Amino acid sequence: MKRLLANSAIVLVAATASLAFTSIGFASEQPLPGDPAPEFELSDQDGNLHSLEDYRNQWVVLYFYPKDQTPGCTTEACEFRDNIFAFRKFGAQILGVSLDDVDSHKEFAELYALPFPLLADTTGDTSTAYGVKTRMFGMTVARRHTFIIAPDGTIAKHYDKVNPDTHPAEVLADLATLGATATP
Repeated sequence: MKRLLANSAIVLVAATASLAFTSIGFASEQPLPGDPAPEFELSDQDGNLHSLEDYRNQWVVLYFYPKDQTPGCTTEACEFRDNIFAFRKFGAQILGVSLDDVDSHKEFAELYALPFPLLADTTGDTSTAYGVKTRMFGMTVARRHTFIIAPDGTIAKHYDKVNPDTHPAEVLADLATLGATATP
């Protein structure tokens, strides 16, 4: 009987842990390639407002991530940072977005010398519009997704499976495939 109770307890703990690590999504559809990219107006780590309209006529890499200064998010941000000159050759603007606030973004950007805006989606409205707002580990966060937005303001590419170590290189390759022209 004790063994049965112990096994039942193990199953219950495993099931509970599994639920804790499962992300529970909010009902929202993601824009598809060819759709107009949802507009936004968000503050960056310095308190400056950015809107999608500010970047009309250039490529935008809009990447969503769960949380400042967590391992995967730091790796991804630093990989974008380390490839910044390649993105600039394509005339592409990188914009990171999470539900963290401006102060958290400022600390993160300064600590890792990130040379691109980190946008504070504190209401979660932009993450909802892009279909990436979710709950994980009891917190509301943005899922790790990236959208390449074409100069005409439409979604050119959507990544819903992102490896933080290799994703920026993948985005660079796709910018070339999509027709972004690198300058010498």
